[in-house]
Amino acid sequence: MTLKPRRTKVEPPKFNGKRPTINDVARLARVSKKTVSRIINKSPFVKEKTREHVDAIIKELGYRPDPMAQGLASKRSFLVGLIYDQPNPQYVIDMQQGILDVIRGSGFELLVHPCRRQAPDFLQNVRAFVERQKLAGVVLPPSVSEDDALIKILQEFDCPYVRIASVPLDEPEHSIVTHDAEGAQEAAEHLAELGHTRIAHVSGPDTFRSAHERRAGFVKGLKAHKLKLERELDVKAAYTFQSGLEAGRKLMELADPPTAIFCGNDEMAAGVCQAVREAGREIGKHVSVVGFDDSPLASRLWPALTSVLLPIRLMGRMASTRLLGDSLIGEPPPEEALGEVHPKLVVRGSTGPHRI
Repeated sequence: MTLKPRRTKVEPPKFNGKRPTINDVARLARVSKKTVSRIINKSPFVKEKTREHVDAIIKELGYRPDPMAQGLASKRSFLVGLIYDQPNPQYVIDMQQGILDVIRGSGFELLVHPCRRQAPDFLQNVRAFVERQKLAGVVLPPSVSEDDALIKILQEFDCPYVRIASVPLDEPEHSIVTHDAEGAQEAAEHLAELGHTRIAHVSGPDTFRSAHERRAGFVKGLKAHKLKLERELDVKAAYTFQSGLEAGRKLMELADPPTAIFCGNDEMAAGVCQAVREAGREIGKHVSVVGFDDSPLASRLWPALTSVLLPIRLMGRMASTRLLGDSLIGEPPPEEALGEVHPKLVVRGSTGPHRI
């Protein structure tokens, strides 16, 4: 009787009797450990020739990165958190898309955490979220980015973070600064140059630093043309369509209504436009309207909305690029390596010359 040879389990190739490590790959490929990490994480910012060379070494050695071991070593998950209190859904969508542009295909995943900053248990809930998820990092858009108590919690857990805000609030490595006041000033000057003198402002909620910055920039732009924001033309709203509609109705009911209105975001501007039409006036002819953000909504209105462009999707890319750094993406493109954006006015049909 012939015995069949016993089948033995095939072990992956070993290097010097041990499983190969990332250091072995880097040494044999004559590149840095960081470069090997970029290639493993499928970074687009590595030369193809280098990628092919390192991939060949990885295949030859039989090297297999262990994500679980990496996570245990760093005591981090592969989750990027987006914590937000934002009444404008389009802002949230654009921010998510920007983050996903960077982390897609990298092994990292996006976890969103909507919250209400004014809730009594806000900080308690965020603390539980961060502790439970062991996040690789957090992106903080306004207005949660403006909460210093939240930042202390993240620092307590040694959780990396990037704050997106209209003014510098932190060290550069933790910040994306959007300079909202600049865009609002440009909007005011645009309306003044069209000959408007009775110009209203519909602002966002006081809980957002961006609302204060946009108002301050707007007032500065008026002042440059020897104009001022009259008290009855200064209306507070909530960054929502409905609040813009109510603010617009209030302005149109004045004995001497404004001929131009600057709104703190496009959602409110859309509401104002509806109020202007309800009052029997024509947008761009009788009343000029300017928004802020230049969201997709701006080009879908009729007439198309003049708006201050704030590149929210780019801001999401910039924040996640800064957050995850070289371990994920290597050298970022120039525009995303910077920590600042500068809003610009996009002129469309909703603004026109003042008619006597």
